[in-house]
This record gives sequence, C-alpha cells and structure tokens, in this order.
Amino acid sequence: FFAFTAHSMMSFFVFLTLISSHLSLSCCSDDDPFQPVTQDETVAVGGVVTLTCSVKENDNSSLQWSNTAQQTLYFGEKRALRDNRIQLVKSTATELIITISDVQLSDDGEYTCSIFTMPVRTARATVTVLGVPGKPVITGFDDAVEEGGKFTLTCTSSGSKPPAKLHWYRDQEEIQGRPDVVESNPDEPTYTVTSELTLTVTRNDNNALIACAVDHPSIANGDKRTEQPLSVLFSPSMSIQPESDLPREGEKFFLQCVGNGNPEPTAFVWRRKDAELPPLAKVDGAFLRFESLNKSDNGVYECQADNGIGMGDITHTLLVQDPTAMSTSSGVDHAVIGGVVAVIVFIMLCLLIILGRYLIRHKGTYLTHEAKGSDDAPDADTAIINAEGGHSGVDDKKEYFI
Repeated sequence: FFAFTAHSMMSFFVFLTLISSHLSLSCCSDDDPFQPVTQDETVAVGGVVTLTCSVKENDNSSLQWSNTAQQTLYFGEKRALRDNRIQLVKSTATELIITISDVQLSDDGEYTCSIFTMPVRTARATVTVLGVPGKPVITGFDDAVEEGGKFTLTCTSSGSKPPAKLHWYRDQEEIQGRPDVVESNPDEPTYTVTSELTLTVTRNDNNALIACAVDHPSIANGDKRTEQPLSVLFSPSMSIQPESDLPREGEKFFLQCVGNGNPEPTAFVWRRKDAELPPLAKVDGAFLRFESLNKSDNGVYECQADNGIGMGDITHTLLVQDPTAMSTSSGVDHAVIGGVVAVIVFIMLCLLIILGRYLIRHKGTYLTHEAKGSDDAPDADTAIINAEGGHSGVDDKKEYFI
C-alpha cells in the first residue's frame, strides 16, 4: 500500500514523459486513434497563444501539456505549474486546451502534449514568439540644408524578432535607402535594424515629409512609421503684384514685391530702370507707394529681395491710364449684361409671336340659320308665312364663339 501525493504523481508523469521523448515509438502510426494531434502557433510578445491537443479515442488515460523545460503545465484539468498566465480552457477525455497570456520571448520553443497510454504517446507544438519592433527613430534632421546640397538620414528600430525591414518614403512615394544593417541585441533574442538614406535636395523638397516605416509580421495593421519634414534653404523667387490692373492718373497706387524663399526675404530694394524713382513714390519695405499717379510715372520698376541665402529680382512695367479709362474686367461685365438683356428680349418676342398665332387660329365662328321654305313659295306672302313656320321654336340667329 502506497500513498502518493499530487506532487509525486506529477513527478512520475514527468519522468514517463522524458523517457517517452527518447523512444522511437514505431507502434504509433498516423492513423493511430490514440496519437495526440497538435499544431504550431505564432504569437507576438504580449499576446495570447492557445495550445490545443486532441486524440480520436481514449482508454481513460489523461492528456498533459508540458512547456519547453518539460515542466507539466496541466495534467487533465489539474494545474501543475503555478503561473497565472496559463489557464485551462477545456479538458475532456479526448481534448485538452490551454492558453498562455502576456506571452514573453522566453515562452518561445517546443511544447509537448502527452497521453499516458502504454506506451506513452506524445506530440509537439512549436510556439514562435515574435519580438515587436519599436517605433523607428530618424536622426540627421539637426540642420537645414541649402538647395543642391546633400544630407544623410539614419533610421533605427530595435526589439524585432525576426529582424524587421525598413522602408523610406518621400511623402507617399517610396525611395530607396541603403541595405538594412542587422545587429543582435545583447542578453535577448531580438535585433536592431538600421538604414541610411542620402538625398540631394531642391527647393521642391522643402516641407516634404520624409518617413521611415517598419515592416514586420507582428504589426497587425499596416506598419509603424516616423515622419519628419525637410527644411531646404533657397533664394527667393520673385513676383510683383500691382494694387489694380488699371492704374489711373491722379489715384493712389502701390506695387507689392512678393518673395517666396526659405527663409522669407526681409530686405527689399526698389529701382526704376533708366531713371530715378518719382518724387511722389515712397519705398515702404516690400511696397512702392504712389501718392498721386502721373503719366510721368510710366516706366519699368525693379524689385530686388535678399533672404540671406541668395537674392532674387523681378520687373514690372507701369502704364498710367486716363482717369476715364475703364478696366478690361468692367468692359467684360458690361458685355455680359448686354448679352443677358438681348436673350430676354428675344424670348419675349418669341412668346408674343406664339400667342398671336394661337389667337388667330381660335377666333370667333358665327353660325346663322337662314329662313327655310322661301325658295319653294309661289309669292312673297307665302314665303314669309313658310319662313315664320320654319323658324318656329328656333331663335332668329344663334352665335357660337369658340
């Protein structure tokens, strides 16, 4: 008579499992109804993995799950390892299902399902734990770059298993960087991946979004990415905007010099080609103001702007018009109004013509009933009598108006 504690029983079954794992069980073919069936699982760090073991038939033997260190997790419905992450889902004579939550990299490896028949039968399930890569970090944006210059950006992501892949984008367009450099992280089975991107920039690249994206099977929705805008320094491109398209003699007027550069220009110089600026023209930074226009102000005016990176210049020809001159836009407005009025008059004439034709076709129709019987009368008196008789019960004249 022997009394076994639960711990002793578990140790005994572990011992049997270890022995059976080193035996070649030729007795257990694929169609063996007592052979356990499992499947491999893949899970990301922090996730939940479900381990399922099943058999077609059972001779009252219990199913058991063991971890990578051959420690028993569950023997039937009995918990063997004190780890609250491991929970029983289902335990029957033919099926044993458990879950492991908050999966860690240390949970990676082979798990064993055993059924303690004679001989003991086992099946293994490989749990692959994916290391989730961290959000990529981009370096190299410390200083702005002048137009035409080159600069190098570096993207780094750590913690992936297997190694992640890095991709570069300018706005939504993928661009090629150097091949990824993969390094193992000390003291853990993960990797750090690094990629470099070298660009020659133009002014069109200013404020463009440069992105580094991490591609990895542990990332369920899309990818992880980091975006940063480029800052490209370039000389200003210039334009001159007049206050109106029709400067009239005697009116106030100004020309505005607009410079598009990075940084924005702050220094402006106004000149008049082949002559001095008019005495009533005043320079006010980006503006050239005229207190009262005169035809003597006609000429070509030049604006020059400086933003510290370079200079830009632009010219504008000023033609002062008579006070009574009308702008092109005003003439266009009058033409449009005249066209609308002409269309309305035409439609009214058409309506009048249609109405007149309608009235003519439906004018009044008069129907007169003449005296009957007078043609056959021998004399006038008889004709009158016959006519009166013929008109009996009938009105002398009826008019019908339709």
